[in-house]
Amino acid sequence: MALAQMHGNRRCMQTIIAVMQLVRSPEPDAGGFKRTGCARTKDSSSGRVTLSDMTRFLIALLVFLLAHLVPAAPAFRRRLTAAIGRRTYLGVYSVVSLGLFVWLVAEARAADTVMLWDIHPWQGWVPILVMPFAAVLLVAGLMQPNPLSISLRPAEELPSIARVTRHPVLWGALLWALAHVPPNGRLAPVILFAAMAAFSAAGFFLLDAKASERLGRQAWSALAERTSILPFAALFAGRAGRISWRSLVLPAGIALALYAWFLLQGHAWLIGPNPADWIRAS
Repeated sequence: MALAQMHGNRRCMQTIIAVMQLVRSPEPDAGGFKRTGCARTKDSSSGRVTLSDMTRFLIALLVFLLAHLVPAAPAFRRRLTAAIGRRTYLGVYSVVSLGLFVWLVAEARAADTVMLWDIHPWQGWVPILVMPFAAVLLVAGLMQPNPLSISLRPAEELPSIARVTRHPVLWGALLWALAHVPPNGRLAPVILFAAMAAFSAAGFFLLDAKASERLGRQAWSALAERTSILPFAALFAGRAGRISWRSLVLPAGIALALYAWFLLQGHAWLIGPNPADWIRAS
């Protein structure tokens, strides 16, 4: 009995030691990665991830979010637009936002090689199928004047796209972020797109509060009654009134043209990964 127990303890200890050795120096896979549990970290011979890479990414993400949160504060925005004018403010804000976004994407791509899940061809089809809708919402939302949300033009009445959803630009950004999570299994891009999705979703309520303060509660309620945060909810409820679908043809055409360019060339040129590769791999 004692000998059997000692033999069992010995086998248990050997198993523990074998597992510890496997975790300490796992075998690299075909891509030069070492598997550790459910994640993969790159071999030092291939360029081991350093803390500074992730730190730079997190700093870029923090700066990007602060650059959108601070100017959104009503008092700060009023002083800034009064000093330089609304058109100049929007122009500078757009250029700065674009520059920060390019920096953020560059840092996300360089940040780490920690894999959270394996990549399969079907995952690339998620953004390919979702992005046409996101592009139409983004372009139409920016082109048509909207007193309740983000727009490049001021307005007093609801445009057609705002009767579909009160915040078309935010919905476009939310769809863009969520659609890009499945084909990006690395830790840094997942953090990036999850943060963008959460930021966009929070914007629904932040922009409602800002518009209510700017327009007055009564005026805001009268406009908001004819639209909804959830796309098509006001339409299905019969509250949206008449929509001029013809006014959406031009924004939709521009959006789909941009989408086609990104699909065929733009994404590979500006971002790196080529969506056409996903299509060929399917």
